[in-house]
Amino acid sequence: MNSVNSFKGYGKVDELEEAAFRRKSRKRAIILSISLLLLLLLIIVVVAATLSHKKNTNKDSGDVAGARVAAVKSICSVTQYRESCISSLQSSNSTNPAKIFELSLMVAVHSLRKIANLSTTYASRAENNTLAKQALKICDSELNDAVESLDDTISAVSGSGGGKKLSSRIDDLRTWLSAAGTNQETCLDALDEADAEFAAEIRDLMKNSTEFASNSLAIATKIVAVIGDFKIPSHRRLLGEEVPEWVDRRMLQEARPAPNVTVAKDGSGNVKTMAEAVALVPKKSDARFVIYVKAGEYVENIDMDKSCWNVMIYGDGKGVTVISGSRNFVDGTPTFSTPTFAIAGRGFIARDITFKNTAGPEKHQAVAFRSGSDESVYYRCSFDAFQDTLYTHSNRQFYRDCDVTGTIDFIFGNAGVVFQGCNIQPRQPMPNQFVTITAQGKKDPNQNTGISIQRCAISPLATLTAQTYLGRPWKDFSTTVIMETNIGGFLNPKGWISWVANVDPPASIFYGEYRNSGLGSDTANRVTWAGYKPAMTPADASKYNVESLIQGPSWLPSTNVAFQST
Repeated sequence: MNSVNSFKGYGKVDELEEAAFRRKSRKRAIILSISLLLLLLLIIVVVAATLSHKKNTNKDSGDVAGARVAAVKSICSVTQYRESCISSLQSSNSTNPAKIFELSLMVAVHSLRKIANLSTTYASRAENNTLAKQALKICDSELNDAVESLDDTISAVSGSGGGKKLSSRIDDLRTWLSAAGTNQETCLDALDEADAEFAAEIRDLMKNSTEFASNSLAIATKIVAVIGDFKIPSHRRLLGEEVPEWVDRRMLQEARPAPNVTVAKDGSGNVKTMAEAVALVPKKSDARFVIYVKAGEYVENIDMDKSCWNVMIYGDGKGVTVISGSRNFVDGTPTFSTPTFAIAGRGFIARDITFKNTAGPEKHQAVAFRSGSDESVYYRCSFDAFQDTLYTHSNRQFYRDCDVTGTIDFIFGNAGVVFQGCNIQPRQPMPNQFVTITAQGKKDPNQNTGISIQRCAISPLATLTAQTYLGRPWKDFSTTVIMETNIGGFLNPKGWISWVANVDPPASIFYGEYRNSGLGSDTANRVTWAGYKPAMTPADASKYNVESLIQGPSWLPSTNVAFQST
């Protein structure tokens, strides 16, 4: 009996089927152990080359050069783009894996900087395509954000003085490198969506930068994570002196922390609009900046870029304080630019507020909220729209006690994101449409990203007659899990649906379910994709909790938002 039926609905387990499942799990564990052994042997070879170089400094230059070439080839063997890795790192004058990794980062950021202003080069060719013009602006923004993510990584790796071992910061490095890859992919997605005549040309132009960033990510994941053996500055020293944690916690423990600025439509605050409040946010500040938004509906589009750090916005409650907009794809705005509210700067917190896109289902893609904020938290918020409601774009994000409502792909993106205690509410789409809750966009196998919906409730908003699915794989390594969640009986028994009709997704995806409940949780008739696990093991599930997927225990406590780490 295969693992597809190992776990029945409501978590009941058949003993014979479970025994077969355990045998298969042991076989997988053996394969994994062999793979890890081979990787360790590879690392030993690389380290041996380094030590040999140190002990034989008087050997002729040919031997030294040979050792360097061997080290580069060994390290590049773990990448997806081995040839570009070797050719780009052949100038290395070291056999030290950490130094070679640092060189790979320099190569990647240099390649990105050369193409970071595409709109200047291609503007004249986009004159007759409004969407293409906007797509080029998205490319400029996203490629510059990718450069900043790589710069953060380089600063961490090349820092001097006391601090932590490089391997202890590997989650940060992988997050920033994953985001850099997502930024580049977002540019290409925008060009494809715009049907830009030069999309293929730019894809070719970006080939080096995408491959180099992927190579650095692979090296960080498979080499540096194991043998990172030199010190780097701690997070606080790297990013500047921050307000002491106890100050932040004391402030956030208050139900209504003292704001730096109050927004009120009736004039009773400091300003009347969100735009005015956001204009007061200091750039790249380590101190928390608090914006209180009083009750009312604020019809505005807000875009807070990567320089807006450590901002907290809170309102008077879901449905009481509302920020709404209506930008949409049908009326000529690229999906990426439709959000009512967008945030990219690190450390964002939102609580007790509704973000809404009122465009309606007939306008297709219309995002209510987009986040690329690393270590961001959303508490008791509502995200209300139809198609593409919540764009969890990149970096690490946590949603607690939130409501998310929509129709098609209404939770999508390539962040590492965990939802806990949330109400996921599919709603009726247009006629002849089906509903998909998630669409995860992992493009590279080494990205530490994925959607994890844990201990939530999935139930319809009002009457729902359309065929409804938990999600569909957007990219080749799409990763989505539903765990310990109550799923209503409205769900199509297949559970999931392919991105392309009647074509199974590649085996490289990871989709899974774990100990769910409710009438829709029975996996007996689920899809039979190679990359789908209808009965995840506890070991599988542990990779997608708050601790493992987003490293929450290291940063969530200071936000004073309740979370379960496992």
